[in-house]
Amino acid sequence: MPVYEYQCNTCGHKFELLQSVNARPEETACPQCHETNAQRLMSAFASQIKGDHKPGFGEMKAYDMYNERMDKFKKLPPLMGVARDAPGTPMMTQPTDSGSGSDSGES
Repeated sequence: MPVYEYQCNTCGHKFELLQSVNARPEETACPQCHETNAQRLMSAFASQIKGDHKPGFGEMKAYDMYNERMDKFKKLPPLMGVARDAPGTPMMTQPTDSGSGSDSGES
Protein backbone atom coordinates (compact mmCIF):
# COMPACT_ATOMS: atom_id res chain seq x y z
CA MET A 1 0.00 0.00 0.00
CA PRO A 2 1.39 3.43 -0.91
CA VAL A 3 1.88 6.43 1.36
CA TYR A 4 -0.09 9.48 0.23
CA GLU A 5 0.45 13.10 1.24
CA TYR A 6 -2.59 15.24 1.99
CA GLN A 7 -3.39 18.80 2.96
CA CYS A 8 -6.57 19.64 4.80
CA ASN A 9 -8.54 22.41 3.07
CA THR A 10 -10.20 23.35 6.38
CA CYS A 11 -7.25 23.78 8.76
CA GLY A 12 -4.29 23.63 6.31
CA HIS A 13 -2.59 20.74 8.14
CA LYS A 14 -0.29 18.55 5.98
CA PHE A 15 -0.19 14.84 6.77
CA GLU A 16 0.69 11.44 5.31
CA LEU A 17 -1.42 8.28 5.29
CA LEU A 18 -0.78 4.71 4.30
CA GLN A 19 -3.84 3.93 2.17
CA SER A 20 -5.09 1.59 -0.48
CA VAL A 21 -4.76 2.63 -4.12
CA ASN A 22 -8.55 2.68 -4.36
CA ALA A 23 -8.99 5.14 -1.43
CA ARG A 24 -10.76 8.36 -2.40
CA PRO A 25 -9.17 11.65 -1.29
CA GLU A 26 -12.58 13.20 -0.59
CA GLU A 27 -13.28 10.57 2.10
CA THR A 28 -9.92 11.01 3.87
CA ALA A 29 -10.26 12.61 7.32
CA CYS A 30 -7.72 15.09 8.68
CA PRO A 31 -6.07 13.73 11.88
CA GLN A 32 -6.04 17.22 13.43
CA CYS A 33 -9.57 18.61 12.80
CA HIS A 34 -11.24 15.33 11.69
CA GLU A 35 -12.88 16.99 8.65
CA THR A 36 -13.21 15.07 5.38
CA ASN A 37 -12.03 17.98 3.28
CA ALA A 38 -8.50 16.86 2.34
CA GLN A 39 -6.68 17.30 -0.95
CA ARG A 40 -4.13 14.76 -2.17
CA LEU A 41 -0.73 16.35 -2.95
CA MET A 42 1.83 15.38 -5.55
CA SER A 43 4.98 14.14 -3.85
CA ALA A 44 8.45 13.15 -4.96
CA PHE A 45 9.14 9.51 -5.68
CA ALA A 46 11.60 7.83 -3.32
CA SER A 47 13.14 4.40 -3.45
CA GLN A 48 15.90 2.53 -1.71
CA ILE A 49 18.40 0.55 -3.73
CA LYS A 50 20.31 -2.25 -2.05
CA GLY A 51 23.31 -4.13 -3.34
CA ASP A 52 25.51 -3.31 -6.31
CA HIS A 53 22.70 -2.21 -8.63
CA LYS A 54 23.27 1.46 -7.96
CA PRO A 55 23.26 3.78 -10.97
CA GLY A 56 26.76 4.03 -12.36
CA PHE A 57 28.14 1.13 -10.32
CA GLY A 58 28.93 -0.94 -13.41
CA GLU A 59 30.77 1.97 -14.99
CA MET A 60 32.72 2.69 -11.80
CA LYS A 61 33.70 -0.96 -11.52
CA ALA A 62 34.77 -1.04 -15.18
CA TYR A 63 36.91 2.08 -14.77
CA ASP A 64 38.52 0.66 -11.64
CA MET A 65 39.38 -2.55 -13.49
CA TYR A 66 40.70 -0.54 -16.46
CA ASN A 67 42.92 1.62 -14.25
CA GLU A 68 44.22 -1.45 -12.42
CA ARG A 69 45.15 -3.15 -15.69
CA MET A 70 46.79 -0.02 -17.07
CA ASP A 71 48.94 0.22 -13.93
CA LYS A 72 50.06 -3.38 -14.50
CA PHE A 73 50.79 -2.73 -18.19
CA LYS A 74 52.99 0.26 -17.31
CA LYS A 75 55.30 -2.09 -15.39
CA LEU A 76 55.85 -4.42 -18.36
CA PRO A 77 58.83 -3.99 -20.71
CA PRO A 78 58.08 -2.62 -24.18
CA LEU A 79 57.01 -5.18 -26.78
CA MET A 80 59.07 -3.69 -29.62
CA GLY A 81 61.84 -1.15 -29.86
CA VAL A 82 65.21 -0.69 -28.26
CA ALA A 83 65.85 -2.70 -25.14
CA ARG A 84 66.83 -0.62 -22.16
CA ASP A 85 70.06 -1.28 -20.34
CA ALA A 86 69.95 -2.23 -16.72
CA PRO A 87 70.47 0.65 -14.30
CA GLY A 88 74.15 1.27 -13.47
CA THR A 89 75.57 -0.20 -16.68
CA PRO A 90 77.05 2.00 -19.44
CA MET A 91 74.79 2.53 -22.43
CA MET A 92 75.75 0.74 -25.60
CA THR A 93 75.91 2.85 -28.72
CA GLN A 94 74.71 1.71 -32.12
CA PRO A 95 77.49 1.55 -34.78
CA THR A 96 77.09 4.21 -37.45
CA ASP A 97 77.55 3.56 -41.16
CA SER A 98 80.14 6.27 -41.93
CA GLY A 99 82.63 4.30 -44.10
CA SER A 100 80.39 3.23 -46.96
CA GLY A 101 78.75 5.02 -49.85
CA SER A 102 79.88 7.32 -52.65
CA ASP A 103 80.81 10.23 -50.37
CA SER A 104 83.82 8.45 -48.87
CA GLY A 105 86.38 10.59 -50.76
CA GLU A 106 88.10 7.80 -52.72
CA SER A 107 88.79 8.37 -56.44
